Amino acid sequence: MQKSPFKKEKLQDQILAEINRILRTETSDQRLRFVSATKVEVNKDYSVAKVFWDTFDSTKRGDAKVALTKSAGRIRSILAGILTLRKVPAITFEYDNRFEAEQHITDILEAEKNKQKTSDEE
Repeated sequence: MQKSPFKKEKLQDQILAEINRILRTETSDQRLRFVSATKVEVNKDYSVAKVFWDTFDSTKRGDAKVALTKSAGRIRSILAGILTLRKVPAITFEYDNRFEAEQHITDILEAEKNKQKTSDEE
């Protein structure tokens, strides 16, 4: 029997909310202070949760990545006490660069718009 995608989405949302709460309230590592989980993807058999993250201070991205990797086990054990699952998925962290990509596209569009405006004035 195939699992319902709604259940998977609900689990992903719950993991996302709990990881953000854990990062805010249960970690003392200052490198994680401005880190935020943006999306969670759980694989088909629910054994791995890929957590996408971003930070408000892009200059500290490397430090945040090291801190997240180091604290993945602790975060998973905290999740085990919260989630009602027989086996909590292993957690992997991946940097989410979509906001930077969106900003880059916006900058390109603005430059093109200004270029068009300048050529129209001539």
